[in-house]
Amino acid sequence: MPTGLIAAIDTTDPQRARALASAIAPHCGMLKLGLEFFLANGGAGVRLIDDLPVFLDLKLHDIPNTVAGGVRAVLPLAPRLLTLHAAGGAAMIAAARKAAETAGPARPLLLAVTVLTSLDAEALHATGVAGGPRQQVLRLARLALDHGADGLVCSAHEVAMLRDALGAGPLLVVPGIRPAGAAIGDQARTMTPRDAARAGADWLVVGRPITEAADPAAAAAAIAAEIEG
Repeated sequence: MPTGLIAAIDTTDPQRARALASAIAPHCGMLKLGLEFFLANGGAGVRLIDDLPVFLDLKLHDIPNTVAGGVRAVLPLAPRLLTLHAAGGAAMIAAARKAAETAGPARPLLLAVTVLTSLDAEALHATGVAGGPRQQVLRLARLALDHGADGLVCSAHEVAMLRDALGAGPLLVVPGIRPAGAAIGDQARTMTPRDAARAGADWLVVGRPITEAADPAAAAAAIAAEIEG
């Protein structure tokens, strides 16, 4: 399938989120709501965003029973995608998948976060992980997919490697996307929309270059055009 654009509209203000969602929806395939929005507004806030399918980016990471309970708790919100940390381990991922399947065919697809795009080799080493991001990403990717994850959240710099190692099956969702000339911010491993799409990403997640633009709709349209080009 062609690479799609997910706009991250995280904010604590539900009315601003709703206005952004309405403005940029024509240029995106999905809208991402993360911890900032969810902790401030809960499920009621998620229900306000009905312009497009929702990617609920909560990065669940706890003991298996707690994560399974968290998955069941958000099923009534009908997110299309839901994240959990691959580092939570095999039992946690399997428990999340079992809980998700109680929603039947409309269940959310589970995405395992491998290595955050804010972490580089030095930052990983400081946490006790040797070998750098690529080795850790592949290790966690295989663990997650073997135990029930539908896809992965990874840096664009690991997309080609994962496609070579895992094939076309896993859904690859890629944050840390920055159009040429955009500020990198707190991201350590970034790539342009066009290059990430060519590498084999299924979905690109773009936040601040859209939401902080003077004209968010125009910014989203430009990024969508770059992906298609």
